[in-house]
Amino acid sequence: MGNKNQKKKKKEKPRQKSRSHATVYKGKLDITRSGIGFVLVENLLKDVLVRPQNFNTALHGDEVRVEITKDNPQGRSEGKIVEVIKRNQVTFMGHMEINNGFGFFVPDTDKPMPDIFVPQESLNGAKNKDRVVVKMVRWEKSDKRPVGEVVSILSDIEPNDLAMKEILLEHGFPLTFPDEVMEEAARLNDIIPADEIKRRKDCRPVLTFTIDPIDAKDFDDAISIQKLDNGNYEVGVHIADVSHYVIPETALDEEAYHRATSVYLPDRVLPMLPEEISNVLCSLRPHEDKLTFSCIFQMDDKGKVKQHWIGRTVIHSDHRFTYEDVQEIIEKGEGTYSDEVLLLNKISQRLRKKRFDKGAINFSSQEVRFKLDEHAKPVGIIIKESKEAHQLIEELMLLANRTVAEYVAKIKANDKPIPFPYRIHDNPDEEKLKPFVEFARKFGHKFNTDTPEKVAASFNEMLADLQGRPEQHVLEQLGIRTMAKAIYTAENIGHFGLGFEHYCHFTSPIRRYPDVMVHRILHQCLMDMPVIDKKMDAKCKHSSERERAAMEAERAANKYKQVEYLMNKIGEIYEGVVSGVASFGFWVETVEHKCEGLVSLTSLTTFDEFRHIEEDYCLVGRRSGRKFQMGDKVKIKVINANLDKRQLDYEWVM
Repeated sequence: MGNKNQKKKKKEKPRQKSRSHATVYKGKLDITRSGIGFVLVENLLKDVLVRPQNFNTALHGDEVRVEITKDNPQGRSEGKIVEVIKRNQVTFMGHMEINNGFGFFVPDTDKPMPDIFVPQESLNGAKNKDRVVVKMVRWEKSDKRPVGEVVSILSDIEPNDLAMKEILLEHGFPLTFPDEVMEEAARLNDIIPADEIKRRKDCRPVLTFTIDPIDAKDFDDAISIQKLDNGNYEVGVHIADVSHYVIPETALDEEAYHRATSVYLPDRVLPMLPEEISNVLCSLRPHEDKLTFSCIFQMDDKGKVKQHWIGRTVIHSDHRFTYEDVQEIIEKGEGTYSDEVLLLNKISQRLRKKRFDKGAINFSSQEVRFKLDEHAKPVGIIIKESKEAHQLIEELMLLANRTVAEYVAKIKANDKPIPFPYRIHDNPDEEKLKPFVEFARKFGHKFNTDTPEKVAASFNEMLADLQGRPEQHVLEQLGIRTMAKAIYTAENIGHFGLGFEHYCHFTSPIRRYPDVMVHRILHQCLMDMPVIDKKMDAKCKHSSERERAAMEAERAANKYKQVEYLMNKIGEIYEGVVSGVASFGFWVETVEHKCEGLVSLTSLTTFDEFRHIEEDYCLVGRRSGRKFQMGDKVKIKVINANLDKRQLDYEWVM
C-alpha cells in the first residue's frame, strides 16, 4: 500500500553513555504482580526485564530510562533503571499505619510498591487505620522509601465512590485541584468588560443555541444561523474562549496541561478545569453573554461553503437543546426553532454524505450508558446509537476543526510551518491489514490495498454490504482493530479515518487541552504574530498519553458498572455475540447490554476438546467440529462477577 504521506515509524534510538558504553533506552515500566518489571520500548522486539532491586525508585507505569546490563540479541535483555523521566501516578489510595508517632501509608494496589513514609506534620489529622489519599512528594535515590502527605481522609465513603476514585488515581488523575489553582479560578471576573466586546465580532443578535447531552453542564459549543439577503445562509460554530481566561504560565494553565483532558465516568466528571470555569464562566449557558472563538460559514442550503470567517466573538445563546429534543424535532418536523433545526440537519446530512463520498470511513458507533440509583448503583443499561441530532453537531464541529487546521497549515514563520497540534490518524498498518483482508475475503468481501484511498473505499463498500448480515459485527470489530490510533502531533500526515488532509481539535477547549493550544496559536496567526513553540512535539505526546489514560479509566469504570450490574444476574441466560477468541477460551458480549465476559476453555472440556485457529479467529472442536468464531451468536449463562478484578465469567449454553 503506497503513500507518500505514510508516516515513517521512528525507532527508539539507544543512547550511548560514553563512560561505560552502556546502551540506554527510553520506555514505560510495567510491573507484574510477582514484582518483576518489564520496560516496554517502542519498536524493540522484546521488553527489557528489570528486577525489583534495579527499579531505582521507579513505579508501575512510569516513563523511565533503562540501561542494558545483560544483552541478549536472541531473547530478552536485562537492565536497570537509571532515571525516572515522568511519574505515571503520584497520588494513591490506601490506609495509614501509625505507631509511636511514625506514619506509614500502605497503598491499595496489586502492583508491588513500598509503603510511603508520612511525617507527623503531614498526617493532616489522619489516625491509625484511617483510609486516606496520600500524595508522594519526594523520593530521593538515597531514601529507602518515598515520603508523602495525606491529602484527604476517606471516612464513610461508599464502595462505589471508592472504586471510581481508585480508577482515576490508577490512571494518574488527581481527585482535587491545588489551592493556588482554585484561588486563581476564584479571582477570574465573570463580567465581560465593554472594551473586550468592542474588540470582537458581536454575534449576540443572531439566533444561537446549544445541543448537548441531557446531563451536560460544560457547554463547549453553540450553533447560530441566519438567512442572508443573497439567499445563502450564515452558519456559525461558536466555541467557548477558554484561552481568554486561562493564561500561559499560571497555576491554572499548568494544572490544565498536566491533566490534559476531562475524564467522564458513569457517575461523575473529573474536569480538566475547576467547575467554576468549566460549568459557569466558560460554559455557553442560555440567556448569558459569553466570549467565544468562532468559525462562521456562508453556505447554500446544500452545505456548500462559499466563504468563511474565523475570529473572536461574543454570543448570547437563546436556547438550550438536548439531543433528544432535536431528534424529536427532526422526526416530527415541529418544535422550538424547528425551521432552523431542520435546515441545519439538512445541511449537516449533505456535509456527511460528501465526507463519505470523499473517502471517510463509515464505522457505526454505539455507546453504553447506565441508569443509576441514588447510590450510583446501576439499575439498567442503555445502548445509545448515533442519530441525526448527534450527526448535526458532529458534522459542523468537523467542518470547523478542518477549517482551522487548513488555515494554520498555510501560515509560515521563517519559511517554516507553524508548530501546531494536528490531530492525525495514520493509514492502517499493512501487517494488521493483511490477515483482515484474507478473513474478509472468506465472506466475499474484496479489498483493493493499492493506495490508502482504495483501502478506505473498500472498507466503505464492505460496511455497506454488511448491513443486517450475520458477519456484520465480527468484520466491523476486526476492521476497527486494524486501524491506527488517532494522536496529536506537530507532524501533519492527515486523518485517514475522516479523509481529511488537515485536521485539529478546536471545538472542546473546556475538556481538552490541545484545543486550548489551538486557540492560542490561531489567535497569534490572526494577529500576524505566530510564535514558534519548540516544545510542541512534547506537548502533543503528553496530550496523547493523557487522552489514552482517560479512555482507559473510562473503560475500566464502565466495566466496573457492568460487573456490578450483572452481580445480581448470576445464573441468568442471555443472547450474546462472540467478540474475541484466544487459546484459553472466547469472549462473549451480551446483545442486550454490551457486557463482555469470558467463556473459559475449561468449561467446554466436558463437551469437546477445542483447538485455536488464529487466522480464522475461532475455536474448533476436534471430535464434533463445533466452531466458535468471532461474530457468532451464542447463548451464555452468567456464572461469576468479580468486582475487584472487574471481570465477568460466562458459561456457554447449548
